[in-house]
Amino acid sequence: MLQILGPVGILVLIGYAMGRGAGGLDTRTLSTVVVLVAAPALIFSSLTSLQLDPSAVLGMSGAAAVCLAISAALSAAILLLAGGSLRSFLPALMMPNSGNMGLPLVLLTFGEAGGELAVAYFVVVALAQHSIGMAIYAGSFRLGVLLRQPLIYAVIAVVVVLVTGVEVPIVLARTAEMTGGMMVPAMLLLLGTSLARLRVADLRSALILAVGRLGVGLVSAICVIWLLGLQGVPAGVVFLMATMPTAIVIHVFAERFGRDPERVVGVVVVSTLLTFACLPVLTWIALTLAGRGL
Repeated sequence: MLQILGPVGILVLIGYAMGRGAGGLDTRTLSTVVVLVAAPALIFSSLTSLQLDPSAVLGMSGAAAVCLAISAALSAAILLLAGGSLRSFLPALMMPNSGNMGLPLVLLTFGEAGGELAVAYFVVVALAQHSIGMAIYAGSFRLGVLLRQPLIYAVIAVVVVLVTGVEVPIVLARTAEMTGGMMVPAMLLLLGTSLARLRVADLRSALILAVGRLGVGLVSAICVIWLLGLQGVPAGVVFLMATMPTAIVIHVFAERFGRDPERVVGVVVVSTLLTFACLPVLTWIALTLAGRGL
Protein backbone atom coordinates (compact mmCIF):
# COMPACT_ATOMS: atom_id res chain seq x y z
CA MET A 1 0.00 0.00 0.00
CA LEU A 2 2.87 2.38 0.79
CA GLN A 3 4.41 1.68 -2.62
CA ILE A 4 1.12 2.70 -4.26
CA LEU A 5 0.18 5.73 -2.18
CA GLY A 6 3.68 6.95 -1.28
CA PRO A 7 4.61 8.50 -4.65
CA VAL A 8 1.20 10.20 -4.89
CA GLY A 9 1.53 11.73 -1.43
CA ILE A 10 5.15 12.81 -1.92
CA LEU A 11 4.50 14.63 -5.21
CA VAL A 12 1.39 16.33 -3.80
CA LEU A 13 3.41 17.45 -0.74
CA ILE A 14 6.16 18.81 -2.99
CA GLY A 15 3.54 20.77 -4.93
CA TYR A 16 2.02 22.00 -1.66
CA ALA A 17 5.43 23.17 -0.39
CA MET A 18 6.08 24.98 -3.68
CA GLY A 19 2.66 26.62 -3.44
CA ARG A 20 3.41 27.89 0.06
CA GLY A 21 6.94 29.02 -0.80
CA ALA A 22 8.01 32.52 -1.71
CA GLY A 23 8.88 31.69 -5.30
CA GLY A 24 5.86 29.48 -5.80
CA LEU A 25 4.97 27.51 -8.89
CA ASP A 26 3.61 29.13 -12.03
CA THR A 27 0.46 27.04 -12.07
CA ARG A 28 -1.11 28.95 -14.96
CA THR A 29 1.73 28.04 -17.31
CA LEU A 30 2.04 24.46 -16.06
CA SER A 31 -1.69 23.82 -16.24
CA THR A 32 -1.76 25.24 -19.76
CA VAL A 33 1.01 22.86 -20.79
CA VAL A 34 -0.85 19.95 -19.20
CA VAL A 35 -4.19 20.73 -20.84
CA LEU A 36 -2.93 21.77 -24.27
CA VAL A 37 0.05 19.45 -24.69
CA ALA A 38 0.57 16.69 -22.12
CA ALA A 39 -3.01 15.40 -21.82
CA PRO A 40 -3.62 15.07 -25.59
CA ALA A 41 -0.18 13.48 -25.99
CA LEU A 42 -0.88 10.94 -23.22
CA ILE A 43 -4.24 10.05 -24.75
CA PHE A 44 -2.73 9.61 -28.22
CA SER A 45 0.31 7.69 -26.99
CA SER A 46 -1.62 5.37 -24.67
CA LEU A 47 -4.53 4.55 -26.95
CA THR A 48 -2.52 4.08 -30.16
CA SER A 49 -0.05 1.69 -28.55
CA LEU A 50 -2.63 -0.47 -26.82
CA GLN A 51 -1.52 -3.70 -25.22
CA LEU A 52 -5.20 -4.37 -24.50
CA ASP A 53 -8.09 -5.38 -26.71
CA PRO A 54 -9.54 -2.11 -28.08
CA SER A 55 -12.98 -3.40 -27.12
CA ALA A 56 -11.88 -3.29 -23.46
CA VAL A 57 -10.97 0.38 -23.83
CA LEU A 58 -14.28 1.08 -25.57
CA GLY A 59 -16.08 -0.72 -22.76
CA MET A 60 -14.26 1.42 -20.19
CA SER A 61 -15.35 4.58 -22.01
CA GLY A 62 -18.94 3.32 -21.87
CA ALA A 63 -18.57 2.55 -18.18
CA ALA A 64 -17.37 6.11 -17.57
CA ALA A 65 -20.37 7.54 -19.42
CA VAL A 66 -22.82 5.39 -17.45
CA CYS A 67 -21.05 6.29 -14.20
CA LEU A 68 -21.37 10.00 -14.96
CA ALA A 69 -25.05 9.60 -15.81
CA ILE A 70 -25.74 7.84 -12.51
CA SER A 71 -23.68 10.43 -10.64
CA ALA A 72 -25.65 13.25 -12.27
CA ALA A 73 -28.98 11.69 -11.26
CA LEU A 74 -27.86 11.04 -7.68
CA SER A 75 -26.31 14.49 -7.32
CA ALA A 76 -29.41 16.23 -8.65
CA ALA A 77 -31.62 14.25 -6.25
CA ILE A 78 -29.40 15.13 -3.27
CA LEU A 79 -29.35 18.83 -4.11
CA LEU A 80 -33.11 18.99 -4.73
CA LEU A 81 -33.84 17.27 -1.41
CA ALA A 82 -31.37 19.50 0.44
CA GLY A 83 -32.48 22.69 -1.28
CA GLY A 84 -29.05 23.26 -2.80
CA SER A 85 -28.35 25.11 -6.06
CA LEU A 86 -28.06 22.81 -9.08
CA ARG A 87 -26.29 25.54 -11.07
CA SER A 88 -23.64 25.97 -8.37
CA PHE A 89 -23.06 22.47 -7.01
CA LEU A 90 -24.24 19.82 -9.50
CA PRO A 91 -20.89 19.70 -11.36
CA ALA A 92 -19.01 19.65 -8.03
CA LEU A 93 -20.91 16.55 -6.93
CA MET A 94 -20.96 14.62 -10.21
CA MET A 95 -17.53 15.38 -11.74
CA PRO A 96 -14.59 13.46 -10.19
CA ASN A 97 -10.94 14.49 -10.34
CA SER A 98 -10.03 11.64 -12.64
CA GLY A 99 -6.99 13.50 -13.97
CA ASN A 100 -4.89 14.90 -11.13
CA MET A 101 -5.62 12.02 -8.74
CA GLY A 102 -7.30 9.23 -10.69
CA LEU A 103 -4.71 8.61 -13.39
CA PRO A 104 -1.64 8.51 -11.10
CA LEU A 105 -3.42 6.34 -8.53
CA VAL A 106 -4.63 3.78 -11.07
CA LEU A 107 -1.23 3.67 -12.78
CA LEU A 108 0.53 2.97 -9.49
CA THR A 109 -2.12 0.47 -8.40
CA PHE A 110 -2.64 -1.56 -11.58
CA GLY A 111 0.34 -0.73 -13.78
CA GLU A 112 0.35 -0.02 -17.50
CA ALA A 113 -2.70 -2.13 -18.33
CA GLY A 114 -4.79 -0.31 -15.73
CA GLY A 115 -3.33 3.01 -16.88
CA GLU A 116 -4.61 2.49 -20.43
CA LEU A 117 -8.09 1.81 -19.12
CA ALA A 118 -7.85 4.86 -16.85
CA VAL A 119 -6.94 7.07 -19.83
CA ALA A 120 -10.09 5.88 -21.63
CA TYR A 121 -12.15 6.76 -18.54
CA PHE A 122 -10.39 10.12 -18.17
CA VAL A 123 -11.17 11.11 -21.77
CA VAL A 124 -14.91 10.76 -21.18
CA VAL A 125 -14.82 12.67 -17.88
CA ALA A 126 -12.63 15.46 -19.30
CA LEU A 127 -14.94 15.93 -22.27
CA ALA A 128 -17.96 15.97 -19.95
CA GLN A 129 -16.31 18.56 -17.72
CA HIS A 130 -15.61 20.90 -20.63
CA SER A 131 -19.05 20.47 -22.18
CA ILE A 132 -21.75 19.53 -19.64
CA GLY A 133 -19.94 20.98 -16.63
CA MET A 134 -19.20 24.28 -18.31
CA ALA A 135 -22.70 24.45 -19.82
CA ILE A 136 -24.30 24.12 -16.37
CA TYR A 137 -22.29 27.06 -15.04
CA ALA A 138 -22.62 29.14 -18.20
CA GLY A 139 -26.34 28.47 -18.58
CA SER A 140 -25.88 27.36 -22.19
CA PHE A 141 -23.87 24.86 -24.22
CA ARG A 142 -20.93 26.40 -26.07
CA LEU A 143 -19.74 24.16 -28.90
CA GLY A 144 -16.96 26.55 -29.83
CA VAL A 145 -15.34 26.15 -26.41
CA LEU A 146 -15.43 22.36 -26.70
CA LEU A 147 -13.97 22.45 -30.21
CA ARG A 148 -11.02 24.46 -28.91
CA GLN A 149 -10.00 21.63 -26.58
CA PRO A 150 -7.01 19.66 -27.96
CA LEU A 151 -8.44 16.56 -26.24
CA ILE A 152 -11.09 16.39 -28.97
CA TYR A 153 -8.50 16.19 -31.74
CA ALA A 154 -6.36 13.70 -29.85
CA VAL A 155 -9.40 11.41 -29.60
CA ILE A 156 -10.17 11.90 -33.31
CA ALA A 157 -6.56 11.04 -34.19
CA VAL A 158 -6.75 7.89 -32.03
CA VAL A 159 -9.97 6.79 -33.77
CA VAL A 160 -8.41 7.35 -37.20
CA VAL A 161 -5.34 5.27 -36.28
CA LEU A 162 -7.38 2.42 -34.79
CA VAL A 163 -9.94 2.30 -37.62
CA THR A 164 -7.51 2.58 -40.53
CA GLY A 165 -4.70 0.57 -38.96
CA VAL A 166 -2.16 3.13 -40.16
CA GLU A 167 1.20 2.89 -38.42
CA VAL A 168 2.15 5.91 -36.34
CA PRO A 169 5.62 7.20 -37.34
CA ILE A 170 8.23 6.34 -34.72
CA VAL A 171 9.25 9.98 -34.29
CA LEU A 172 5.65 11.02 -33.58
CA ALA A 173 5.02 8.02 -31.31
CA ARG A 174 8.14 8.69 -29.22
CA THR A 175 7.42 12.41 -29.02
CA ALA A 176 3.87 11.73 -27.80
CA GLU A 177 5.15 9.17 -25.29
CA MET A 178 7.75 11.56 -23.85
CA THR A 179 5.34 14.50 -23.74
CA GLY A 180 2.51 12.47 -22.24
CA GLY A 181 4.86 11.05 -19.62
CA MET A 182 5.08 14.41 -17.87
CA MET A 183 1.33 14.61 -17.30
CA VAL A 184 1.06 12.42 -14.18
CA PRO A 185 3.78 14.15 -12.06
CA ALA A 186 2.72 17.58 -13.35
CA MET A 187 -0.89 16.95 -12.33
CA LEU A 188 0.11 15.87 -8.83
CA LEU A 189 2.31 18.95 -8.41
CA LEU A 190 -0.56 21.14 -9.60
CA LEU A 191 -2.92 19.44 -7.15
CA GLY A 192 -0.58 20.14 -4.23
CA THR A 193 0.01 23.73 -5.24
CA SER A 194 -3.71 24.35 -5.72
CA LEU A 195 -4.47 22.96 -2.26
CA ALA A 196 -1.89 25.34 -0.77
CA ARG A 197 -3.58 28.36 -2.31
CA LEU A 198 -7.29 27.55 -2.05
CA ARG A 199 -9.23 28.66 1.01
CA VAL A 200 -12.41 27.21 2.54
CA ALA A 201 -15.16 29.80 3.08
CA ASP A 202 -17.93 27.63 4.56
CA LEU A 203 -16.51 24.53 6.27
CA ARG A 204 -19.84 22.95 7.25
CA SER A 205 -21.29 23.20 3.75
CA ALA A 206 -18.02 22.06 2.20
CA LEU A 207 -17.86 18.99 4.45
CA ILE A 208 -21.45 17.98 3.66
CA LEU A 209 -20.89 18.31 -0.08
CA ALA A 210 -17.52 16.53 0.13
CA VAL A 211 -19.15 13.56 1.87
CA GLY A 212 -21.84 13.71 -0.82
CA ARG A 213 -19.22 13.56 -3.60
CA LEU A 214 -17.61 10.50 -2.02
CA GLY A 215 -21.00 8.86 -1.51
CA VAL A 216 -22.10 9.57 -5.07
CA GLY A 217 -18.83 8.14 -6.38
CA LEU A 218 -19.15 4.98 -4.30
CA VAL A 219 -22.77 4.31 -5.28
CA SER A 220 -22.23 5.05 -8.98
CA ALA A 221 -19.12 2.84 -9.10
CA ILE A 222 -20.89 -0.09 -7.44
CA CYS A 223 -23.91 0.31 -9.74
CA VAL A 224 -21.78 0.36 -12.89
CA ILE A 225 -19.66 -2.61 -11.81
CA TRP A 226 -22.85 -4.57 -11.10
CA LEU A 227 -24.82 -3.42 -14.18
CA LEU A 228 -21.98 -4.08 -16.62
CA GLY A 229 -20.73 -7.21 -14.86
CA LEU A 230 -17.19 -5.84 -14.58
CA GLN A 231 -14.53 -8.06 -13.05
CA GLY A 232 -10.80 -7.93 -12.44
CA VAL A 233 -8.77 -4.82 -13.23
CA PRO A 234 -11.61 -3.00 -15.08
CA ALA A 235 -13.74 -3.19 -11.92
CA GLY A 236 -10.89 -1.82 -9.81
CA VAL A 237 -10.22 1.00 -12.29
CA VAL A 238 -13.87 2.08 -12.39
CA PHE A 239 -14.05 2.05 -8.59
CA LEU A 240 -10.99 4.26 -8.13
CA MET A 241 -11.79 6.69 -10.94
CA ALA A 242 -15.41 7.15 -9.81
CA THR A 243 -14.57 7.79 -6.15
CA MET A 244 -12.08 10.58 -6.73
CA PRO A 245 -12.81 14.02 -5.18
CA THR A 246 -14.30 17.08 -6.88
CA ALA A 247 -12.24 18.17 -9.87
CA ILE A 248 -10.25 21.40 -9.50
CA VAL A 249 -11.40 22.56 -12.94
CA ILE A 250 -14.92 22.83 -11.52
CA HIS A 251 -13.75 25.71 -9.32
CA VAL A 252 -12.29 27.38 -12.40
CA PHE A 253 -15.70 27.26 -14.11
CA ALA A 254 -17.52 28.45 -10.96
CA GLU A 255 -15.12 31.40 -10.69
CA ARG A 256 -15.46 32.25 -14.36
CA PHE A 257 -19.26 32.33 -14.34
CA GLY A 258 -19.79 33.60 -10.79
CA ARG A 259 -21.55 30.53 -9.37
CA ASP A 260 -20.68 30.56 -5.63
CA PRO A 261 -16.92 30.18 -6.29
CA GLU A 262 -16.04 30.62 -2.59
CA ARG A 263 -18.23 27.68 -1.57
CA VAL A 264 -17.26 25.54 -4.57
CA VAL A 265 -13.56 25.94 -3.78
CA GLY A 266 -14.32 24.73 -0.25
CA VAL A 267 -15.85 21.58 -1.71
CA VAL A 268 -12.72 21.00 -3.81
CA VAL A 269 -10.36 21.36 -0.83
CA VAL A 270 -12.38 19.36 1.71
CA SER A 271 -13.31 16.69 -0.83
CA THR A 272 -9.65 16.22 -1.76
CA LEU A 273 -8.54 15.98 1.87
CA LEU A 274 -11.37 13.54 2.66
CA THR A 275 -10.42 11.33 -0.27
CA PHE A 276 -6.76 11.38 0.76
CA ALA A 277 -7.80 10.20 4.23
CA CYS A 278 -9.83 7.38 2.66
CA LEU A 279 -7.25 6.37 0.02
CA PRO A 280 -5.93 3.30 1.88
CA VAL A 281 -9.45 1.89 2.18
CA LEU A 282 -10.44 2.86 -1.37
CA THR A 283 -7.27 1.33 -2.81
CA TRP A 284 -7.76 -1.86 -0.79
CA ILE A 285 -11.33 -2.21 -2.09
CA ALA A 286 -10.16 -1.62 -5.67
CA LEU A 287 -7.44 -4.27 -5.30
CA THR A 288 -9.96 -6.68 -3.82
CA LEU A 289 -12.39 -6.07 -6.70
CA ALA A 290 -9.55 -6.76 -9.12
CA GLY A 291 -8.69 -10.00 -7.34
CA ARG A 292 -5.42 -8.60 -6.03
CA GLY A 293 -6.40 -8.10 -2.41
CA LEU A 294 -3.55 -7.59 0.03
